[in-house]
Amino acid sequence: MRVELPGHDIVGIRAANPGPFTLSGTNTWIVGRDPAWLVDPGPALGEHVEALSDEIGRRGGLVAVALTHDHADHVDALPALRERFPDAHVAAARGSVDVTLDEGDRFGPLLALRIPGHAPDHLAFVTGEVALTGDAVLGQGSVFIAPDPGALAGYLDGLERLRRRELRLLAPGHGPVVEDPQAKLAEYIAHRLERERRLLTALDAGRRSVEELLDAAWDDVPPALRPAAAVTLAAHLDKLADEGRLPAGVERPRAPSLDGAQP
Repeated sequence: MRVELPGHDIVGIRAANPGPFTLSGTNTWIVGRDPAWLVDPGPALGEHVEALSDEIGRRGGLVAVALTHDHADHVDALPALRERFPDAHVAAARGSVDVTLDEGDRFGPLLALRIPGHAPDHLAFVTGEVALTGDAVLGQGSVFIAPDPGALAGYLDGLERLRRRELRLLAPGHGPVVEDPQAKLAEYIAHRLERERRLLTALDAGRRSVEELLDAAWDDVPPALRPAAAVTLAAHLDKLADEGRLPAGVERPRAPSLDGAQP
């Protein structure tokens, strides 16, 4: 599926990898032309790689690839693209790349912003009045927060910094384009703080087990996404512990590593 951003010279190519963690599929964004810049190659699906190559050809070639983070559904097509465009440079916050990016770094038309939380290496890229948000902000639903040190506090700070920018559109890694960035970012911040409020209420009521806390604060999450909720619960508990607000005796989730979206 092709997604146009009229007036911004950006096009999205959506991969056919829908699922509970990828929503309607992973969005790859191609910026500019003569040559083009690409954000998040997406999954290693032949049809997706062909669609990317065709669009890149129409735009006069590929100069570079930027990665929002290194989850498989965002990067697995990179080797196939590098075979087709061997001169393209690759940039990310970590890994075996040509350029390592951090907060405030520029990579061609892309300005890197650190928004950890979903992944410790997560970046968003701003170009003009558009932010390419990867899995930091989705077109629908919310994202899981991985329990890395300072993950949730860093995520909330990153959303606030993004909200202070004058943006017209958010181009997410999954889901539709967001046409009201301020409302979406306010919604995301409020969502995380509401989870925290419900979690604190449950802790004040004496609930200590993972299942009790999930039932209290994530009762709206469908069963397929409960493992992701457990990952995010761990991040919330870490934040409370860092702030000295976590009572004794709270069970910590043992959740699998996840490469997707929500809650």
